[in-house]
Amino acid sequence: MKSARAAWRRLEPVHGMIYFVPEGRRRYADLGLSTRAGYFTSRSAAFGRASAELVISTFYNFNPDVVRRAIDGAWEATTPQQVLDARYAAAGEALRRARIHELPALDEVLALTRRAAEAACEHAQGRPLFAAHAALPWPEEPVLRLWHAQTLLREFRGDGHVACLLSEGVGALEALVLHAATGDVPVDFLKASRAWPEEKWAETQERLRGRGLLDGDSLSADGVLLRQHIEDRTDRLALPAYAALGDADCERLAELASPFGHAVVEAGLLRLG
Repeated sequence: MKSARAAWRRLEPVHGMIYFVPEGRRRYADLGLSTRAGYFTSRSAAFGRASAELVISTFYNFNPDVVRRAIDGAWEATTPQQVLDARYAAAGEALRRARIHELPALDEVLALTRRAAEAACEHAQGRPLFAAHAALPWPEEPVLRLWHAQTLLREFRGDGHVACLLSEGVGALEALVLHAATGDVPVDFLKASRAWPEEKWAETQERLRGRGLLDGDSLSADGVLLRQHIEDRTDRLALPAYAALGDADCERLAELASPFGHAVVEAGLLRLG
């Protein structure tokens, strides 16, 4: 399980950068979409004309009012296919800026990642966001094939994570507050990007303190245990994808993935704001 998690984490910047790069914002703006509308429509366009309620359900931890405002009118301005085309074009442009296409292990990393992604397709039940993306055609360009493969693995894991949160009785804003309490991501970024009212955030913190999961603004001992339990269960639910590689190829992918993640970071593709 450790090698599978390492393989995912080290390659995840190759997918995750799409939410931060100016190439995406520029292409969505060209379609008449705001930054928020661009995010929600681009990640949900695989569903077709996704309603705000579908986005709220599958994305899980965003303020529903913000999602509704962002989606309202978006599908009158553009179409799902136009948004998908813009997203893939932005991903390719940004990854080429990071010179991913010049890394010598690209072919091997792509082969291993695609094997894992295709194995995940045999376990799509109960994973709606993953299944919608899995139905999209594979791109021709190697860099975009890698981005698509890692996107599938990201959404496969993400759907499993939502299932874990639900099974543990952790609501949308509760999950976000617990995440903020780890200190792994700046609190201001999480508040701004998920856009919950400050009073709701404070109410949720108080509720989590009452459950013994927060100590002040930080995780309590029980909060740490719950977060670790959810992460471990999420990792286990992601294993059907990586089991297809076996231990040796998982370790190989984890080893080869590091330069790809580093290239994305060093090119500034994950820069906040």
